[in-house]
Amino acid sequence: MTETAELIRKGRKFDQVLEGARQVFMADGFEGASVDEIARVANVSKATLYSYFPDKRLLFLEVARSECQRQSRDALDRIDMDGEPRDVLCQTGRHFLTFITSRFGQQIFRICVAESDRFPELGQRFYDSGPAVFRAEMAAYFERAQARGELRIDDCILAADQFGELCKADVWPRLIFGVIRSVSAAEIDRVVSAAVETFLARYGT
Repeated sequence: MTETAELIRKGRKFDQVLEGARQVFMADGFEGASVDEIARVANVSKATLYSYFPDKRLLFLEVARSECQRQSRDALDRIDMDGEPRDVLCQTGRHFLTFITSRFGQQIFRICVAESDRFPELGQRFYDSGPAVFRAEMAAYFERAQARGELRIDDCILAADQFGELCKADVWPRLIFGVIRSVSAAEIDRVVSAAVETFLARYGT
């Protein structure tokens, strides 16, 4: 059992605490969220909250993990993953870039990096709950599209990684280093549209 798993204890009100924390973190961010407010929204005592999560960072990262899973499920439910490549790429690219450039998405990334020495498995847990799902689903889609003759790809896993990186071009580095503070919907559309065109120029038939 990992150190983080040993620190987090599950019980009858675990999901209740997690949902209350999700609401507060989404509204106030990590720094702005207080344990008192999380306990109030979750309708539990602070003692109950601390019995499950002795550290606010662990609570945030558990919320992040479940939120990434929810985002992945939501994308897969809303996007026709048997559609033609341009449509699927545009929709998945917008969903991906919108989430990672959101305040919540940035906070997840920053805390995973900040806590990597203290809890090295946190990054792996976050990756497995979100980015790895995106990667696997896109690779599986590329294989199906290739079988239909719509794409020509030798390494679908690499292509999935490349598409994700293309979607982060320009805005993500500037955002994460504090050069800009937010990304507009228009900027997301601009970056994703260019990413799709570049990807299809390389892999389209």
